[in-house]
Amino acid sequence: MSIFNHRSINSSRNLLFGVATIAVLLGLGGCAGMSNQDKNTAAGAGIGAVGGAVLTGGSAIGTVGGAAVGGIIGREISK
Repeated sequence: MSIFNHRSINSSRNLLFGVATIAVLLGLGGCAGMSNQDKNTAAGAGIGAVGGAVLTGGSAIGTVGGAAVGGIIGREISK
């Protein structure tokens, strides 16, 4: 019998996802002195990170990849 069961792993992932989402939202609150292009880049990176994490089941590579793609898209949209 394993120490970690399926339920505890899913609970840990849900907690990590919730904490990451809150951190992104709080981080976006510090964008008051940024240009619109910088704000869109940050928002795109945050949304991309959450999307990448969801699509890959919390994979670090998926999260970072989603943030990179989202940041690029957010920057290009604001040009």
